[in-house]
Amino acid sequence: MSDITLALERSIAAPPTAVWSVLTDIERSATVLSGVTRVERLAGVGYSIGTRWRETRRALGAESTEEMEVVGIDEGRSTIIAAEAHGMTYRTELTLEPEPSEAGVGTLLRMRFSGTLLSPSWVQRVMAKLTAPIGMAMTRRMMRQDLDDIAAAAEAA
Repeated sequence: MSDITLALERSIAAPPTAVWSVLTDIERSATVLSGVTRVERLAGVGYSIGTRWRETRRALGAESTEEMEVVGIDEGRSTIIAAEAHGMTYRTELTLEPEPSEAGVGTLLRMRFSGTLLSPSWVQRVMAKLTAPIGMAMTRRMMRQDLDDIAAAAEAA
């Protein structure tokens, strides 16, 4: 197995504009996302195609830093973020959809994460197959926490 794909969604009791504001505020992400410890902007102003940053996350007691880049935007509706590390390419697509909520208009936030091994050797393919269930479970937990953190920030705004 050299490809992984996970998709989660969460209803948020805040309008899409509030959710979009949280998603696109790169400098604030270290205070919004509980798994992120540091963010350093590398390129771009605001949030646009080509905006790049270094993001440090804590998982399983260790920190890992990855360079992220905005590769797709449909303003207020969706964004795609890409990264490449440890012989893999990663893509995270976030899609916002208005939905009714108790507070009026809410947002359904969908997160789709995919990873692909670049030129995997047979050893990498075997190791990926053996470790996939653990990696998928950990990634799913981190995604769920990110969605919850984004919701909390958007709902508090």
